[in-house]
Amino acid sequence: MTAPDPVLTPVHGTLHALQVPIPYPMKTVTVLIDTAGPVTLIDTALDTPEARAAIEGGLAALGLHWPDVERVIITHHHPDHYGLAGVVEERSGASVQMLDVEIGRGERYWHLWEEWLPGHTKHMQDHGLPPQLIATLEHDSRRGRARVHPASRVAPLREGQMITLAGSEWEVLWLPGHADGHLGLWNAEESLLIAGDAILPRISPNVGLYAYTRPDPLGDYLQTLGKLEALNPARAVVGHHGPVMEGVQARARELRDHHHERLDFIRAEATREPRSAYGLSLAMFPRDLNTAGRRFALAETLAHAEHLHLLGQLARTWQGNEWVYHG
Repeated sequence: MTAPDPVLTPVHGTLHALQVPIPYPMKTVTVLIDTAGPVTLIDTALDTPEARAAIEGGLAALGLHWPDVERVIITHHHPDHYGLAGVVEERSGASVQMLDVEIGRGERYWHLWEEWLPGHTKHMQDHGLPPQLIATLEHDSRRGRARVHPASRVAPLREGQMITLAGSEWEVLWLPGHADGHLGLWNAEESLLIAGDAILPRISPNVGLYAYTRPDPLGDYLQTLGKLEALNPARAVVGHHGPVMEGVQARARELRDHHHERLDFIRAEATREPRSAYGLSLAMFPRDLNTAGRRFALAETLAHAEHLHLLGQLARTWQGNEWVYHG
């Protein structure tokens, strides 16, 4: 069976967006290819045969092959953005770059994964995840880890640094929330933002509190939405449901309102009936979710509950074998 023709979208000059298949509900992730020197990939998708074939096809359609890639920039460490980075590094000798904040946290997670798994499991247990969902956690985590081929060396980019891409100057932005060290690239001249998953048009980026994340990811994300609102790009290249979206400022306001509504909901629920973050997640996400979806729902609910706790609007106490939030 031949691979389907690559879905390439011209973005700006020598910069093209490639839609790469992933086995998640979003169906594809955006990988950017810049054919100007240095030849650059931005994000790399998961390490799956389908993703390898799609990127190979995208490179070939632009007259390139794996060895031509000189630089890889990763927006954040999540598997569907970082998974093939080590493969590209091996095949081309490319420099792999991430925001310095992300190297010390998210990227390090993949190298210390075995050591960190027990802490991740305990974190979920402490916030009420029931035994039947804990039982599948390690298996699902191992399957996700198998699709990540981390780079052997990662060079840091720093907030405010300028880099050359597609013959233009771009500013490195720090857009935390969806990931602690989420990177964006801003071309002021074109009013063009490479946004990764910091903002998405059809879904709300998952903002979850995990064992290894910063203490208030939702607080971080609300600040990021403020940055994006002030920046007001004419266009943004996004990780899913894109590749290009307009109306970033309006979408940032919409997402901020969405999270404030959820905060009001969690505050009211925990005040009405004290319960764990998992118990609150069943109220906030009452629809049927698969096992992975339930864990995402817990992490997202926990980010909201902990934001309220840090603001002094909810209390949190240890009751028996789990943390309970209450008014």
